[in-house]
Amino acid sequence: MHSTDWLQFALFIGLLALITKPLGIYLTQVLDANGKTWLDPVIRPLERLTYSLMGLDRNKEQGWKQYTLAMLLFSLVGVLFTYLILRFQHLLPLNPQHLPGLSDHLAFNTAVSFTTNTNWQSYGGESTMSYFSQMVALTIHNFTSAAVGISIAAALVRGIARASATTLGNFWVDLVRTTYYLLLPFCFVFALFLVSQGIVQNFKSYDTAKLVEPQAVQVAKMDASNQPVVDAAGKPVMEDKTLTEQAIVQGPMASQVAIKMLGTNGGGYVNANAAHPFENPTPLSNFVQMLSIFAIGSALTYYLGRMVKNQAHGWAVWAAMMLLFVGGVLVCAHFEAAGNPIHQALGVAAADGNMEGKEVRFGIFNSSLFATITTAASCGAVNSMHDSFTAIGGLVPLFMIELGEVVIGGVGAGLYGMLVFVVLAVFIAGLMVGRTPEYLGKKIQAYDVKMAMLSLLVLCMSILGFTAWACVSDWGLAGLNNAGPHGFSEMLYAYSSATGNNGSAFAGLTANPANGDPHYNVTLGIAMLIGRFLMIVPIMALAGSLVQKKVSPPSAGTFPVSGATFTILLIGTVVLIGALNFLPALALGPIVEHFLTAGGKLF
Repeated sequence: MHSTDWLQFALFIGLLALITKPLGIYLTQVLDANGKTWLDPVIRPLERLTYSLMGLDRNKEQGWKQYTLAMLLFSLVGVLFTYLILRFQHLLPLNPQHLPGLSDHLAFNTAVSFTTNTNWQSYGGESTMSYFSQMVALTIHNFTSAAVGISIAAALVRGIARASATTLGNFWVDLVRTTYYLLLPFCFVFALFLVSQGIVQNFKSYDTAKLVEPQAVQVAKMDASNQPVVDAAGKPVMEDKTLTEQAIVQGPMASQVAIKMLGTNGGGYVNANAAHPFENPTPLSNFVQMLSIFAIGSALTYYLGRMVKNQAHGWAVWAAMMLLFVGGVLVCAHFEAAGNPIHQALGVAAADGNMEGKEVRFGIFNSSLFATITTAASCGAVNSMHDSFTAIGGLVPLFMIELGEVVIGGVGAGLYGMLVFVVLAVFIAGLMVGRTPEYLGKKIQAYDVKMAMLSLLVLCMSILGFTAWACVSDWGLAGLNNAGPHGFSEMLYAYSSATGNNGSAFAGLTANPANGDPHYNVTLGIAMLIGRFLMIVPIMALAGSLVQKKVSPPSAGTFPVSGATFTILLIGTVVLIGALNFLPALALGPIVEHFLTAGGKLF
């Protein structure tokens, strides 16, 4: 790392720490049903009108079952709404490119993806989605799925903060206030900034530019309904085509990029995502986009401390997240800067590092930093291709996802995921000293530990189960562009990303093949549903248990949940559980690839 890299890294962490407190205080006001904010004169009338139209009493709270049921029903309606738009986008307005509707399995995958805040894309954005689909089907979900994550985190924190109670707030109030007071105004300002940096925001048809040199390429032959033609073996029929023009994408891009980053959604308007100069044109836009990915997740740790009246605890959780993040960045950047040993043997200087799959304008460190941020959070936006990273460089974003994306994590999802590890860390501490575990004065009992473990085990089951199925299936192997351990890593990354609701990929994997095989789209969609909802339900059950408990006064044997000892224990719990669950799979993928690459073998 050069001195400028260290300076940027320090600036990033410093600015993140600087905005954590004021944004955390604002979140406390927003997530209070009767809280007052500086936006009240503008937004309060709209909020009241919304409650009136919904027939909602803002002061009527819900128990954990009611809260969870409301969230599940809202998400189900969102999936169906988006699926129908994508299937019939050719009949809807704002489609100047006359793009056809999506296939049933691709529409299912995409609808589930954006509803669950995953934003996995089995399609090329600018060549598949109309402006109407981008704005109404996808961007709306970027707001609502982020608001759902924040709402669930708020409900769990209330469960910890309250005592001898039965309710956790009102899902609909949390959803409305988070959207109106936090996401919409912040994204409006953010989108204006992005436009100032050169990101496109319009409704023009795509422009075209003549190529200086025509290019002869082979493309899949399409039928009259714009679907790929396949032969008797199910393989796409290819035809020669000479390209003389290039399409220049247009459309409402800045507004989608703003919420995809701030809401840790990650779905790119264009296929190249944040590597495309229209989505990420300048070094400043790159830096601010990275900062925005972490902003709300970081502030939620301050919200935690403020709500439980133990600010040191909130900062201890933040410190654990930061130490894991810093370690990930340093490892990823080191191995990317070291480069490929085979290239070095051919005479490429080590100082050149591994630039494959990276934008020259961002370089190795910015690519490594972005990759670690986007997978430490459940964002999934990329400014480089993770599939082209070195074996260990690619292991870092993969392992960040498999830790449960609790290193800051997605908006809301990172906090409630980390609080599961907090409960387990406190339980382990209690076992070590031989007394009943307590968390902020509440006894952690068998039911609480079972719910915490269940929320983690469903992730492990989905990631490893689907990867194993793909490994032994013809459809799984047919989607690979690489053999050996790297091909395995592509499958492992796909199901880790889907289950972790991240959305990034080792892009060598073809999840939506031209022959129309639906297996990847369907299984990845199911993995997204498992990672979102089968994790949330036990977490909400945990919140429902904690909110009913009485608070015991601290004693000499009480384990403090602040300070260095607790932070180290929490980090150890996160890493140990992640390693126990996924180290064997990682050993078969990126770890063995690292040693084989050092021996001169590529995949």
